Amino acid sequence: MDFREFLANNIVRLDGGMGTLLQAEGLMPGELPERWCLTHPEVVTAIHRAYFEAGSHVVATNTFGANPLKFSEDELDAIIGAAVACARAAAREVGGERFVALDIGPSGKLLAPLGDLDFEDAVTLFATTARLGVKHGVDLILIETMGDAYETKAALLAVREVTDLPVIVTNAYGADGRLTTGATPAAMVALCEGLRADAVGANCSLGPIELAPIARELLAAASIPVVLKPNAGLPRAEGDKTVYDITVSEFADAVAALVAEGVRAIGGCCGTTPAYIAALTEKTAHAPALPITDKGLTVVSSYTNAVTFGASPILIGERINPTGKKRFREALLSKDMNYILGEAIREEEAGVQILDVNVGLPEINEAEMLTGTVTELQAVTALPLCIDTADPAAMEAALRRYNGKPLVNSVNGKQESLDRVLPLVKKYGGAVIALTLDESGIPETAEERIAIARRILAAAESYGIAKKDVIFDTLALTVSADPRAAKTTLAALSAIRHDLGCHTSLGVSNISFGLPVRDAVNATFFAMALTSGLSAAIMNPHSADMMKTYYAFRALSALDENCAEYIAAAERFATVAPAVTVAPSQAPEKAPTGSRLFTAILHGLRAEAAEAARALLAEREGLAIVNEDVIPALNAVGEGYEKGRIYLPGLLISAETAGVAFEVIKSALRDAGAAPAARGPFVLATVKGDIHDIGKNIVRLILENYGYRVIDLGRDVAPEAVLAAILESGAPLCGLSALMTTTVPAMRETVALIKEKAPACHVIVGGAVLTSEVAADIGADAYAPDPMAAVHYADSVLGTK
Repeated sequence: MDFREFLANNIVRLDGGMGTLLQAEGLMPGELPERWCLTHPEVVTAIHRAYFEAGSHVVATNTFGANPLKFSEDELDAIIGAAVACARAAAREVGGERFVALDIGPSGKLLAPLGDLDFEDAVTLFATTARLGVKHGVDLILIETMGDAYETKAALLAVREVTDLPVIVTNAYGADGRLTTGATPAAMVALCEGLRADAVGANCSLGPIELAPIARELLAAASIPVVLKPNAGLPRAEGDKTVYDITVSEFADAVAALVAEGVRAIGGCCGTTPAYIAALTEKTAHAPALPITDKGLTVVSSYTNAVTFGASPILIGERINPTGKKRFREALLSKDMNYILGEAIREEEAGVQILDVNVGLPEINEAEMLTGTVTELQAVTALPLCIDTADPAAMEAALRRYNGKPLVNSVNGKQESLDRVLPLVKKYGGAVIALTLDESGIPETAEERIAIARRILAAAESYGIAKKDVIFDTLALTVSADPRAAKTTLAALSAIRHDLGCHTSLGVSNISFGLPVRDAVNATFFAMALTSGLSAAIMNPHSADMMKTYYAFRALSALDENCAEYIAAAERFATVAPAVTVAPSQAPEKAPTGSRLFTAILHGLRAEAAEAARALLAEREGLAIVNEDVIPALNAVGEGYEKGRIYLPGLLISAETAGVAFEVIKSALRDAGAAPAARGPFVLATVKGDIHDIGKNIVRLILENYGYRVIDLGRDVAPEAVLAAILESGAPLCGLSALMTTTVPAMRETVALIKEKAPACHVIVGGAVLTSEVAADIGADAYAPDPMAAVHYADSVLGTK
């Protein structure tokens, strides 16, 4: 019978101690017990036989310490082969449903950074042992007595990379209910379930009475079978012997009581003998195997603690990210880890439960930097981390080294993204944030985003990723560019949370881009999202407005007993002076000409602008109106935008208003046979692999209203398509946009192709991940940090300014 099937339907009895029995047979202090498989195989076989006869379904091979640190490769092969042969011989002699487990214990070393054993070296070590166990024919693998979450991960990952055999993992918990290096039972369940252990539990260290609370914590958290292998009570010395303080019957009673609570696999560890297992067999022979239920918990963990989604909103700190943060960018470039770690500590002190970690810069090796940063962060904070990258190589490198069950940010509905990210999430056992966009971009309606969510869930299921491990981001888009953006996002969020039953996350601050007093907008949107079912927010914990909203929501939702946390947090809230909102109407009200058109454009009055343009056409020539009223008005708005007096909504509204006037003027000029020659053309594109085009669209709008003919190729545009448009149109200007660090190489490739095949074309680049230094490095002629910079550069190239 397959062991997994047996485990699913039965109370599984494991064996008891091995070392104590070998000592009784003459094993000397300091002698390696594993060698007895070669030197005294009859003794080892007899012990296995005794356990099988006592009722054990599974015996563990005498290989607890068998690893390359202790034995040469040839000797290790021989020992494991002999150990499996001993157990298999005993199984044959007794008959019935009997299984042989390869026993893998700790390496005996601490993993870096606490010790000197590198994680990858540990993986190699455990993989060597596991591979030999598979070679010699074991039925399953038992990883036991691990006191460190990181070493547990190394062993479990190694086994999973070697074989698909069933794996049981048990850890050694102390009296404080944690592993030596601090992990709670819930954290270990998260880690082991993520890495696809077939059962998880506790062994050694304590007796069944002391381990009972641990067993209950495991049962509360685990959606897989729970294992318990206690010692025979607590040890004490009697002369030169170690004895244990619990009798056979007491041991059996205590363990059987936990079987009645749901423990599925039972056995003994130090001090236990076949007599303990025989008593346990008698007590549990007719005990029903309680159903193993999926707890449906969405959990991520660090090496010590688990964070569960759902009970209360989760705050994910956004500050470890170079986007828009000059000082952080400098820290990454200079590898100033002290600053980065300081940011993490400050976020933790501010109250976040998870830290988002994004180190993507085109100038650095992201895989190396992300892995190093994750490792360093886990040395100073016990918070779980959110691995934030679009680079699969960086993602895998960081996930591999991550100590716990990580949160991955992110996957989306594009097939390429699903195929690259989901296998990594499956292999390394994380939860993943899924963005509700696909090859067509970000849907305009909530229904379309929900449909993408359903497709992502289906894809995740096909990879064996549970629904509970997919957290949906319905994408907070800037409301200054789309007045319905917030409503659409929240409608999709509510449906996914309440109808699909999935948890949700948002990057809250995106909603306020381009607006003044952004914290007020962010905090209000945060409150709206929380009432719509938001599970987690990626946010700035140093924003007093955001934190006030968070603590107030918890108090109002009966999540804060006696409002104690709100009252404590209130003492930390900073008083923020109200900012002054500067709208277009606060800019100078009159043009040098004092025209109605200038004022209409400045205020964003479209109907007024059209009427004013028609009135001016009765007085002056169309080209004069463009040059003396429209362009000066746009320049005034642009200057206000650049100086922070006018914000993005004002810039866009004024540009659209200028467009209305410009069309009136162009129509009149066409009727008169004197349509103005458009400047340009100007080719625009978001580079291949990048589906973000809000910034590009804003640049297009501004350029068009400065009289440029824009050829907008859209998003995710191949280098060859950009070049073809330039050659066909003879464009002297090309603008390229990229928002993700992973698409900067595509931008570099596009620039190189243009410079080779169309050297007369001037290339300007922009996007959140770009700087003037990066622009120069990839060969661009200029860098535009904002739309007006693109206009100024275009004007300078064409000599119009």
